[in-house]
Amino acid sequence: MPIILFALMLGVFCLGTAEIIISGLLPIVASDLSVSLPDAGLLVTGYALGVTIIGPFVTLLTTRVPRKTLVLGLMLPFILGNVWAVLASDYQMLMVARILTSISHGTFVAVAFSLAVTLSPVNKQGSAMAKIALGFNLANALGSPLGTFIGQNFGWRATFVVIVIIAIISVVLMAAFMPSNLPQAEQSKPGAMRRELSALNNPSLVFAVITTVLAQGAVFTASTYVVPLLMDISHFGPSAISALLVVFGIGAIIGNFVGGRLADKHVLRGVTTVLSSLVIVLIVFWMTSPVPILSAITLFIFGAIGFSIIPSLQARIQSLAMAAPTLALSVNVSAFNLGNGLGAWMGGTVLGLGFGIRAVPLAGAVLAAISLVITIMAWYLSRQKTAQVLE
Repeated sequence: MPIILFALMLGVFCLGTAEIIISGLLPIVASDLSVSLPDAGLLVTGYALGVTIIGPFVTLLTTRVPRKTLVLGLMLPFILGNVWAVLASDYQMLMVARILTSISHGTFVAVAFSLAVTLSPVNKQGSAMAKIALGFNLANALGSPLGTFIGQNFGWRATFVVIVIIAIISVVLMAAFMPSNLPQAEQSKPGAMRRELSALNNPSLVFAVITTVLAQGAVFTASTYVVPLLMDISHFGPSAISALLVVFGIGAIIGNFVGGRLADKHVLRGVTTVLSSLVIVLIVFWMTSPVPILSAITLFIFGAIGFSIIPSLQARIQSLAMAAPTLALSVNVSAFNLGNGLGAWMGGTVLGLGFGIRAVPLAGAVLAAISLVITIMAWYLSRQKTAQVLE
């Protein structure tokens, strides 16, 4: 892997790990800051809302900034936010730190993918983008379990210290190896933003975004609270949790590849297949969670199915926003993160209403089912529209 792609991938790995790590540290953070599990879960929602609400504005306001300057500048609030998290003395300070950390997320990811294309030969652009996406996969398979292990043994603040160190290494590598004279981005030309905003005014795109939000919300409803579920219902000890998160992460990596194959064949069929499977596996998780070995097996399958949805949803949104290349990725990232926030909130609401931690996967299954219905309706309307055109 070229070192500049490695540097960008490392930055994405840091962003991905910082986003999801609270899920693995939930009981520890809740206990240390004297808040409830649902309140601690809102730290995931706070990050997600920061990405969703602030991210697109950051993208729009930085279109004329040179790409190298931009990626280096975007890492500054991310690093400062994680330092703030280390120093946070209470829940409110940690929430502000999470929001500060999040504002770079959407734009950095979008620019990293764009740079991967710019810095690679035409026949290697797809593989270059895959290398950037690897950062998110590694965040699930490596960052989350290692961060959880560090938090359990050295305190949750130590996890954020490690994230800061890796982020600084990423910045140093980008500063040293990224060329300064990158070509002007298409979106920086006069009138480009107006054209892209107009292109996003597409009802099909709106429905695709809603589908993404609900589907990702289903995944994060369960995954945000998976650690207390495994500890309180499946009765796994703290020492087993990191290994189980590795199992979950391996499932996520396998699912990402399988989902990519499904998206290549037929996007809407791929989304429908995975959403149907997601509804089933979340119900099965509710059934198997009291039995440790069955719970562990279901966790692996949940990781595979939950993350196989991502390539299909990405392909769906990007195919509908081809005339908006700059904002498509930012909208995509915002949709996924809004789903993350919705899921964390939904799981916390289930607990707050007194249904217990075991009911959380069932709430996720409800969101997945709603998303499935919307997808089937979109597929039907798409086929009707195609038939009318042919007539």
